[in-house]
Amino acid sequence: MSDARSDILAGIRRALKRGPVDGETRRALEARLQGHRPNLVPKRGQTAGRERIDAFVQMAEFSLATVTRVARAEQVPQAVADYLKSQNLPAELRMAPDPGLDAIPWANLPLLKIARGKPEPGDEVGLTGVFAGIAETGTLMLLSGPRSPSTLNFLPETHIAVVRADRLVGSYEDGWSALRQKNAAMPRTVNFITGPSRSGDIEQTLQLGAHGPRRLHIIVVDDGTPPGER
Repeated sequence: MSDARSDILAGIRRALKRGPVDGETRRALEARLQGHRPNLVPKRGQTAGRERIDAFVQMAEFSLATVTRVARAEQVPQAVADYLKSQNLPAELRMAPDPGLDAIPWANLPLLKIARGKPEPGDEVGLTGVFAGIAETGTLMLLSGPRSPSTLNFLPETHIAVVRADRLVGSYEDGWSALRQKNAAMPRTVNFITGPSRSGDIEQTLQLGAHGPRRLHIIVVDDGTPPGER
């Protein structure tokens, strides 16, 4: 630990009238940090297999997101086009520079105009991949990085997210465990998104799009591989 950090933490302990951390306490804290012991997980976060997929869809729709399920990645472009048409939106979008999304055969739908990268003023629709979907609450877990700019999650009024069924986990704890297994270091930002942006602060009336997208549409690619087994 650096001298500056040690000085800051020592100052906090003095302000709290706490002395130096003794050896036994330090060992217990280090074991807790390394162990990542989960807290109590509600029953709806303990689903598995097909039940987990159904639970994720149910909770996402409960949170005012819309969901389309497709059997293959090849069906994603048509699902995106159908959704844009249903919302009277132009057939164009800004997509994250994600290799997983690039592998989808977008060329099969040439009328769909796709730009890649961070959103620009005027972009109405953003499309991203998803690190994990949390079945417990129908929540999307997205990581910031060069392949997944966080601005795509918030700036366009419509957010379309593509998640593979095998990336669905039961609980938030499972999502964090998957992240620890994937990365040696945490990303700068982890965003949890549950439904479209909303606020009830104005006269206690629900307003969609108050702090982000007005619409959240999730496309679940369910190719028959059970969650967590790819």
